[in-house]
Amino acid sequence: MPVEFLTDDEAAAYGRYAGSPSQADLERVFFLDDEDMDLVGQRRGEHMKVGFALQLVTARWLGTFLDDPLDVPAPVLEFVAGQLGVADPLVVNKYGERVKTLSDHQVEIRRAEGLRDFTEAQEELAVWVTARSWTSGDGPKAIFLDAIAWMRERKILLPGVSRLARLVARVRDDTTHRLWADLEGLLTPVQRRVLDRLLDVPQGKRVSDLERWRKGPPPRGSGPAIIAALDQVAEIQSLGLAGLGAEPAVPPRRLGELARYGMTADAWLIRRHPDDRRLATLLATARHLEAKSVDDALELLDLLMSAELLNRAQREADKDKARKHPRLARASARLAVAVEALFDSDGWGGPDEEPRVSQVWEAIEAVISRADLRSALAVVSETVPPPGAEDPDDWRAGLLSRYQTVIGFLKLLPAVISFGATAEGAPVLAAMQALPDVLAYRSRLPAPLVPGRLIKAGVVTGPWRPLVLGHPAHEGGAVSRHAYAFCVLEQFWRRLKRRDIYADASTRWRNPQARLLEGEAWTAIRGDVLTTLSLPDGPDALLAEHARALDAAYREVGGRLAANTEVTIGDDGKIHLTGLKAIEEPPSLVDLRARATAMLPRVELPEVILEVMSWAPELAEAFTAVSGGRTRLDDLPTSLAACLAAHSMNIGYRPIAKKGVPALERARLSHVFQNYVRPETLAAANAPLVARQAGLPLAQAWGGGMVAAVDGMRFVVPVPAAFARPNRKYFGSKRGMTWLNAINDRGMGRGAKIVSGTVRDSLHMVDVIFGLDGGDLPEIVV
Repeated sequence: MPVEFLTDDEAAAYGRYAGSPSQADLERVFFLDDEDMDLVGQRRGEHMKVGFALQLVTARWLGTFLDDPLDVPAPVLEFVAGQLGVADPLVVNKYGERVKTLSDHQVEIRRAEGLRDFTEAQEELAVWVTARSWTSGDGPKAIFLDAIAWMRERKILLPGVSRLARLVARVRDDTTHRLWADLEGLLTPVQRRVLDRLLDVPQGKRVSDLERWRKGPPPRGSGPAIIAALDQVAEIQSLGLAGLGAEPAVPPRRLGELARYGMTADAWLIRRHPDDRRLATLLATARHLEAKSVDDALELLDLLMSAELLNRAQREADKDKARKHPRLARASARLAVAVEALFDSDGWGGPDEEPRVSQVWEAIEAVISRADLRSALAVVSETVPPPGAEDPDDWRAGLLSRYQTVIGFLKLLPAVISFGATAEGAPVLAAMQALPDVLAYRSRLPAPLVPGRLIKAGVVTGPWRPLVLGHPAHEGGAVSRHAYAFCVLEQFWRRLKRRDIYADASTRWRNPQARLLEGEAWTAIRGDVLTTLSLPDGPDALLAEHARALDAAYREVGGRLAANTEVTIGDDGKIHLTGLKAIEEPPSLVDLRARATAMLPRVELPEVILEVMSWAPELAEAFTAVSGGRTRLDDLPTSLAACLAAHSMNIGYRPIAKKGVPALERARLSHVFQNYVRPETLAAANAPLVARQAGLPLAQAWGGGMVAAVDGMRFVVPVPAAFARPNRKYFGSKRGMTWLNAINDRGMGRGAKIVSGTVRDSLHMVDVIFGLDGGDLPEIVV
């Protein structure tokens, strides 16, 4: 049973003083109050008092007793002796002369402090570890450390390090095998064979079906790309795994961890696992791929609609309006002159005499000819709609020429992906589901007309009405098939983005409320969830405690506002802060920067990468071949360092490649980058860097690594990509994306995520934090 998840240093530090406590900790934990002084005062002799007090404060600080009660840092001894008025702390050396005295004192301290022995709470801890490992899937080290905190909170004395480590490892191993067994038990014999075949490379193919599905469709917003994505959705759904009930059977996080492993592990490695683990991994991966394939298809639809269809049609309409504007302006000016002459005719003749038409025309023709007036009227009538008509929306009319782009996937989309809708989106979804019949109808009317009885007239509103129904209306109630298809598609897309329409099998486009547990499902898992989160059964006491803390914080802040000149509260009730002026850099800081820069060695970036790889061999080992096989390249780290340097500096291979050096040949560098450098291998390679950097004394001086900040950078994407979106403010006429990065207070990048377009960073911050490449989860996020 594996229990060696602790390093030798971590095992040695368990239940021991790890250096001297800070002065603040001494004053917080090692202070002896009146009851402590009374208890210590019952001892005879200074050495007995100091020794007893050391055992008392040690139990509070470490959660256990030391084999040698005097094995404490000197500041602790001095601080305790000082409180007892003992001039010579070394008098405590006589305390350990009688072993029975030490054990008697420990029994008395247990009784006075209400400490429980581990054997009394072992079963209770096992239940907690079971719930924690089953719901969270955290590693043994994380559960081990949290188990220590759990026992400290409940005043349970810590057992030996091996005993606790074995309990955690055993329980976690049991829950992991239970997870695999539960998932394997859902499969039929036929489904097991089908899943195993996903690891095989079909005859005539270069990669297995699993690898092909993991790669996904080409990231292009086009009709053929969406059709290819929908074909993959149908192919994965044909496995019939959606109805097995894998999601209710196991916690979502555990299923997600299995899927993440299956998405990155090589096929040969998955094949080597025992049956239960292999099939459980393949099942979780297939369920993840089913949702991912739906996400990819709808992402491509979103890209096509936003970038290729609507935006392009709007740009073309704007250009057309700009071209027509000078003609319209000149024609309107001519009509204005004629109308002004018409109004001037009001004063002609007597009070009861109306001016003759010939007189009016003479006045008009004096300023503009009748031919010019007729020409101006034609231009205005052509450009401006008549009174009472819908507002002009020429960009929608421009969409109709792109009908062949959408007809292919419109026939497949409602049939392949199962959608649901709210009450607001239900009419549009019904129209979308009936659209394939409209598109397939063989009409005897002139193209693109079809009978009006085929469509859902209720969704044809606004500017789409004249395009679909005709202006004037088509004879016999006929409608334009092309215009109706785009009318339904545009409303479907907008409802999908607002989640009035959602895809049940998706992760991004699903109903936000669909995954909330209710009824028996919540009752079954409620105890484990509350235990894992250390929450009480009833929320009233917890909420009351938070309310008191919040009220106290408000009162404390409010009490300081009167004396704080930098803060004011306006009439609107909002807090206003005065601007902060930049602090000038002192000469000492400028000098320090210059000295530090001069001390830095001038080395080439590839040499730095190679040296780091020599420190952490697992860095290079993280870059595995996309085929899943072991590398057959000699001196692979040199090629990896060259690829990383070339792409990090965005200089290409020319300055890096060297003829005659096999590891630096340009063709080899291109091969290595395409086959070894991928997002999943970069994430795996970052994990040892995070661990290595966390052990540096300088990084530890900067911070504890438990504070992280998430921020983003926007980039123009010059090549076709599913995550590129238009935004004129940031990308001009091109498309771009946002790169979110998490960095901790030790100056180390912990993880990143590519976000489509320029959406708010905060919407994806949680994804970045819970997808870190390595290290502990931060406690504070900025």
